[in-house]
Amino acid sequence: MNWRRAAVIGASGGIGAALAAGLEASGTQVVRLSRSAGEGTLYLDLEVETSIAAAAATIAEGGELDLVIVASGYLHSDGEGPEKDWRHIDAANLARNFAVNATGPALVAKHLLPLLPARGRAGFAAISARVGSISDNRLGGWYGYRASKAALNMLIRTLSVELARKKPDAFCIGLHPGTVDTALSVPFQRNVPEGKLFTPEYSASRLLEVIASRDASHSGNLFSFDGKLIAP
Repeated sequence: MNWRRAAVIGASGGIGAALAAGLEASGTQVVRLSRSAGEGTLYLDLEVETSIAAAAATIAEGGELDLVIVASGYLHSDGEGPEKDWRHIDAANLARNFAVNATGPALVAKHLLPLLPARGRAGFAAISARVGSISDNRLGGWYGYRASKAALNMLIRTLSVELARKKPDAFCIGLHPGTVDTALSVPFQRNVPEGKLFTPEYSASRLLEVIASRDASHSGNLFSFDGKLIAP
């Protein structure tokens, strides 16, 4: 399916830029949003709700959206990797994980879901992660990232319930992109099996295929880049 008008949040990042380019190549009008605003990119900071509201108001001037993708995420900062054991749990790091990975996408939904049409197929998708699955957690560690992605998955499920009442033809899903060759994954790439480190372009193309094949019956769930359902 070709989408008419889409918003991609995090369009300056590896996956976000590839998603925006893939959509544009298919003929979709794309509104690019990023904290690093520049030519052709609207400013939006997931940690500042006023910036999300302002971006939504600007987008609304151009009419409805039929697709919203949140492609931003936070795992680590320079010199500060994800927690390996409970001694490394830090309140500020936990708060940053939740602000970017859970609260931010929820606020995007708050301001951009109203721009989806009342009738007709439309979608909201946010990049989540397999490690946010509670039932799949057998390795431990990465407390903030795991917990914030689990929170995002719950927010997606909860948003989907309300979305079904207000815009019954729309869907709201989470997406696991695989391990992608971006700044986020660089410190961990040496442990990735051969053939499992994806380029942003490859991951984005697979994610767009998944999005294209979803509808309201899939709403509230987390899907891998290969289209498979990931258990909560």
